[in-house]
Amino acid sequence: MRMSFRDRGAASGQPALRSAPSDGLAPDAGNVLPVFARGMATLPGELGDLGRRLASATENADWATVARVLRQFLDKYLRDFAAALDAPSAAEAEQLRDLLRQAVGVALASLLRPLPVLADESAAVAGDLKRWSPGADLSPLAARVRELCHQVGVHAGEAAEQQALLLELFDLLLENLFELLDDGSWLRAQVAAVRNLLAQEPDRQALEATRQGLRELAYQQGLLRRGIEQSKDAMRVMMASFVEGLDGMAAETGEFQDRLQAHLAAIREARTIADLGHRLEDVLDDTRRLQEQALRSHEQLQAARADVEAAEARVRELESRLRDIGELASSDPLTGALNRRGFEELYGRVLEQAEREAWPVAVAVVDLDEFRKLNATHGHAGGDAALCHVVQVLRDGLRKEDAIARYGGEEFVLLMPRASLEEALALVQRMQRELAGRPLAHEERRIEVRFSAGVAVRQLGEDGERLLKRADRALYRAKQDGRNRVVAVR
Repeated sequence: MRMSFRDRGAASGQPALRSAPSDGLAPDAGNVLPVFARGMATLPGELGDLGRRLASATENADWATVARVLRQFLDKYLRDFAAALDAPSAAEAEQLRDLLRQAVGVALASLLRPLPVLADESAAVAGDLKRWSPGADLSPLAARVRELCHQVGVHAGEAAEQQALLLELFDLLLENLFELLDDGSWLRAQVAAVRNLLAQEPDRQALEATRQGLRELAYQQGLLRRGIEQSKDAMRVMMASFVEGLDGMAAETGEFQDRLQAHLAAIREARTIADLGHRLEDVLDDTRRLQEQALRSHEQLQAARADVEAAEARVRELESRLRDIGELASSDPLTGALNRRGFEELYGRVLEQAEREAWPVAVAVVDLDEFRKLNATHGHAGGDAALCHVVQVLRDGLRKEDAIARYGGEEFVLLMPRASLEEALALVQRMQRELAGRPLAHEERRIEVRFSAGVAVRQLGEDGERLLKRADRALYRAKQDGRNRVVAVR
């Protein structure tokens, strides 16, 4: 015999639920669920189906089905109803409308000034947004906004391609200029610095730092060039005086020769001893004057020669200083580490010597972990401070013969001559621990900086590019293995 829901409750020792009250009677605590289920069963559609299932499960005390039906009712109907209660009010909708209008009509329109058609459309959309009121149809406006965003994306891609092409043309021009310059030209360093900057896809701060650095270099080099020109002008004047002195000596010597010829003719025509004596005195006087003039000219020529030599030494000194200032362009203006050009020059010399003398060369490619997140959290100033901090820690940990170069945005290369793989690995790991123990303090905030690194040692006959690629692959493995670690490859 089938047991009813009320009988099951009684059999289990629980108070039995009474049957549903008739219309007009309020349900009590014992029959709320059956009443709710039967009331829900009277609704049309899917809600009625849920009500009938709930009533059946309640009648049969199938609590698992009861829970499942109630959960379905909650998820499908009550959650949507609660979300509808939280929908923005008309005031909030108007506020959102005004914010969107400002974004489209002010910010976006100002960015689109080089594209008049899109700028006009942006302003028109902003005007329509201003006239829209809550409850009105948004479909036409939504379509126009989507189309505007699409056109902006298309033109942004074209602008990026044009910018990339211009940069390539500019780099090609600089490359040709670089090849035309002499190896010792101070201008080669500036050209190389600009090319290195373009290759790194720099941000505005890097561009500004390089601009300031090159401006200071240009000022110092201008001063030195003026000094060189002044020294060369002085040399020209002295050389002219020197030649004039030589010419004067030659003229006086010619005049003396003429007088000697006259004295010789007079001696031949002399009739008495007295005439010969007078003529001899004249010869001695002319000879004495010539000697005095020759001595003065010799002293003047010696002084002019000394001045010319001093001017030449000054020119050589100024040109040497000019080359030294030009070499400043071989270092990174932010961190003071070598830049790509400075590293490649040193790297080539070290590899050539290592191949000739058969000693090892280790390189480590270092990349800061989650640098973009650090930049987003602490700003560009915090990012720059972190880069300088890392360079200082690495520089403190390197040996005297080692070098550090900034190879990209947050990527560095360590050059360790005469270091084995084990020695280089231990050295980089020690610097990693040192960095972990020396957090950066920036604007009264503590910044934790970490890096991953790949280490490789040059094999005999291996070129420099392949060695760097092996170290870079090791760095990739370090990143894949979870960051903040050092991986070495043989």
